[in-house]
Amino acid sequence: MAMSAGGGGSGSVKAEPNVTPMIDVMLVLLIIFMVVAPALLAGFNATPPEGQNLKAHPVDENSDQTLGIDKDGNYYLNKQPIKYEDIPTRLKQIYSARTEDKVLYVKADKSLDYAKVLDALDIAGKAGVAMTGMISDQTPGTSSSVAGDIPAPEPVGGKH
Repeated sequence: MAMSAGGGGSGSVKAEPNVTPMIDVMLVLLIIFMVVAPALLAGFNATPPEGQNLKAHPVDENSDQTLGIDKDGNYYLNKQPIKYEDIPTRLKQIYSARTEDKVLYVKADKSLDYAKVLDALDIAGKAGVAMTGMISDQTPGTSSSVAGDIPAPEPVGGKH
């Protein structure tokens, strides 16, 4: 006497892969990459203060050096994280080799305590930087009167 467990009557076992755990893992990875990717492209997140009649931001990454400070007080040199204590040494290496164009651009988050910005400017001056420039954004809804500047983006929802 043979016994059959199941409705098939043939007695064979079907091997079907369970893809649910794989789909769960893929969805988690997708969400992680969606959150992390914009931060990797930007280098660091800092919302600069707004102003009027601003010149365009530096674009030549070979000659222009940018020191960034995010809202948490972390430092970045040319979008690469750098420790606070390493800033003077690295800036001296860069600017001691230059005979001209000793300009450093500073991009700091607008919510950052201004004492941190002044501290960074002081370190830069002692490291051989001849001139510092602050990076800021054009105030939305205003236009620059400086010839050749990029116009500010329109506010969300159009003109008011």
